[in-house]
Amino acid sequence: MEQANLDDLYGGKILEHCRNPRNHDALTDPDASAHTVNPFCGDESDVQITLNGDRSVDVGAQASGCYINQATTSMLAQAANGISLDTLSDLLEVFRRQMNGDALSDEDLVQLGDLATLSGVLRFPVRIKCTLLSLSTMEEVLDATGFH
Repeated sequence: MEQANLDDLYGGKILEHCRNPRNHDALTDPDASAHTVNPFCGDESDVQITLNGDRSVDVGAQASGCYINQATTSMLAQAANGISLDTLSDLLEVFRRQMNGDALSDEDLVQLGDLATLSGVLRFPVRIKCTLLSLSTMEEVLDATGFH
């Protein structure tokens, strides 16, 4: 088995999103919001979304805790901003498949954008939960919109 490299865990895009989170301001009057906490490590993720019909027009996301949680929350917020709820649902499903270690198509990887860089986290199984916390928050926001 190949030695896991810390650059896979704390590489370019992950550090960039952690240091300069996207959509960081909390929305004051969102259509839906969610808050998740990992009680074992204390990581937290908050996401708010404002809609126009079935399209997100603004996303706010705040995270505390480890770099992976913070970066994932930022990447998900950036990806969710301005897309339809159908597209968001598809994106979350592809991201969950990636974090489960499933093989993805080139189209899937393009759809993920910056989120694709989180595949390196798979080489550190104890850190996968850090990406899944933010994913769960975004899924809860999607559920809170009434989307099915």
